[in-house]
Amino acid sequence: MNVVASHRVDGDGRSQVSLAELIALRARVGRVRMAPLLSRAARSGQQSSRLYGRGMDYAESRVYQAGDDVRRLDWRLTARSGKLHTKLFQEDREGCLLILLDTHASMRFGTRVRFKSVQAARAAAAAAWYAVRAGERVGVMAFGHAEQLLRPQAGPRGALALCGALAEWDALPSSDKVEPLSEALTRASRVLHGASRVLLISDGFSCDTSARQRLLDLTRYAGVSVLVVADALELALAPAGRYPLEHAGERSEVLLQSERQRREFQRALGAGPTRLGELAKSLGLRCSSIDTTADPFDAITGLFGNARSAR
Repeated sequence: MNVVASHRVDGDGRSQVSLAELIALRARVGRVRMAPLLSRAARSGQQSSRLYGRGMDYAESRVYQAGDDVRRLDWRLTARSGKLHTKLFQEDREGCLLILLDTHASMRFGTRVRFKSVQAARAAAAAAWYAVRAGERVGVMAFGHAEQLLRPQAGPRGALALCGALAEWDALPSSDKVEPLSEALTRASRVLHGASRVLLISDGFSCDTSARQRLLDLTRYAGVSVLVVADALELALAPAGRYPLEHAGERSEVLLQSERQRREFQRALGAGPTRLGELAKSLGLRCSSIDTTADPFDAITGLFGNARSAR
């Protein structure tokens, strides 16, 4: 898929994605001291995997074992120790990140600063800039009302293409189409294109019972991380008061007075984020949660390798 620059007025960064803001995140990533990416070549679960093959990156030497390739003998260590030692090399693989982005109607909601959809796009862009700086290719698959795919590309052009896709998809007319998370994950497994890592960004409302097995299946091929995006009212009790809400052009007002009303309201609104967060943790996946006021940068660097910002 080729992303064509849009001629529409750029979004405001609150209810609509701002392409300029996504591109500007590149400078933020440029001030980061990069830490080693976690599980770049992981193929099973979330454990870091050191694969020894015919790559060019020397890993370590160990005592010779029957069946070792004699061409890989470490003659210097052998001479010093008096015992045969074999060189082991870490397999050289180009990393690839595939971002799975939730575009359901539930993402177009927010009571603080910005919509969840805008926050999700900001997080995806930050992840893309971080990955390409670490030498990875990046791609993105949207699920929900926008079923789109941008195949992985390398370098700054790959990140720019991804930012453009995020802005273009956000501008598509909204719909109430629902794609269960399990179906989206099944589709993702068919378009991995060699991705070594997958980042799922969602508010969890599409999370169904079959998603557990699909996520587990995905971990056999790539390291999977989850970023849960939620609104402040989905994460904590709302103060007592009147709350105007708008959906599909219709406005209504919710009156929250008693603590019971506020708890039931929060429980209903927060069902999706809670469900997805608990699922990720039960599978041992790297998981983080942010609301619409947070800086997604810290969550992304935490998921990807605990990088430190050089401010």
